[in-house]
Amino acid sequence: MKKVERINIIMRYINNRAHFTISEIMREFNISRSTAIRDIREIEAMGMPLVAEVGRDGGYFVMNSSVLPEVRFTDNEVKALFIAFMATRNQQLPYLKSRQSLAEKLLGLISENQQDDLVLLNQILLFEGTNPNNPDLLDLSDLPHPMLEKLIQILLLDSYLLITINEEKAIKSYPIYLLHLYREKSFWLIEGFNLKEEKKQIFPVDNLTNVEPYQTKNRLSKKKIIEKLSKQEEVINLVLELGPKAIAQFKKYHPIKVSISYTNPYQTTAILKTFINVNNSEELTEITNWLLFLGEDIKVREVPEEVLEGLQERIFLYCP
Repeated sequence: MKKVERINIIMRYINNRAHFTISEIMREFNISRSTAIRDIREIEAMGMPLVAEVGRDGGYFVMNSSVLPEVRFTDNEVKALFIAFMATRNQQLPYLKSRQSLAEKLLGLISENQQDDLVLLNQILLFEGTNPNNPDLLDLSDLPHPMLEKLIQILLLDSYLLITINEEKAIKSYPIYLLHLYREKSFWLIEGFNLKEEKKQIFPVDNLTNVEPYQTKNRLSKKKIIEKLSKQEEVINLVLELGPKAIAQFKKYHPIKVSISYTNPYQTTAILKTFINVNNSEELTEITNWLLFLGEDIKVREVPEEVLEGLQERIFLYCP
C-alpha cells in the first residue's frame, strides 16, 4: 500500500474512534512502530487535532468540535467516483440535480493530472444510456419522476404512507407500509403492504400523483405486518437447475424478486426457486419470455402448467 493511501485510511480509522494507540495502528495496518509514529506525526502536521495521553496505557484521541484536514483522494478513488457518475447517467435516479454540484466540487478538489485522466476516460468510456455525441459528466437529460425525491424524503421520516395513484383515469388512494422502493426495467416501483386490505401490492412511481405520511392513530405495527406477510408467504412453484450458460444469462437480466443459489464452489451450477402468480397475466408473460431468454442450459424440476403452456406456444411460433 502506498504511503498516501495508507495515511488517508489511517485518518479515516482514527476519526471514527474516540481513542486509539500506536499498537492498534501497528496491528491494523501491519506496520512497524517507527512507521506508525511517523504517520501519526504527519497526520498531526496536516492539521488533524490529535491529543496525546501520557501514561502506561496512553494513546491519542481526536479533539471534539475541531475542523478536520481537507480530504485527499487517491488516483483510483477519483477514477472510481468519476466512473460511478458516468455509469449512472441517464438512469432516472433521484437527487440527479444535486449530482451536478457534487461533480463540480469533486473536480475542484483534484489535481490537474487527475483531471486530465478523467478527460481521457470521458472520451473512451461509454455506458448504456450515454449519448456519444454529448458525453458530458454534468448532463441531466433524463430526470426522474418528480414525485420520487418527495417520496424518499418522507420515507426517511416515516414508512407509513398515504399514496395517491392515477389508475386508468381513476384516482385512488392507498394507505401502505412501504417495504421496498426499487427499480426494475427502467421503472421505479413501490412494494408496499396495503394496510386496509392487508396484502402486499406493487405500485409504479410513474403513476404516483401525491404522497404524504399516513396519520391514522390505528396503525398496524411493523411486527404485525411481518407476521401477516409470513402467513401469506407464496408457495414455491418454479424450480430450475441452471448451468454455466444459463447463469451467464441470469446475470445479464433477472426479475427483481428472483435469486439463485450456487450449488458448487466454482459457481458454474445453481438452483433457482421462486413463486409465479399464474393469475397475473402480465407476470406470466414476463416469466415465460425470461425463461426463453435463459436458453437451453436449464433443467426443470417444477413448473406451473400455465408457464409450460406459454413456453410451448412460443416455441411453436418460433418454429418455421
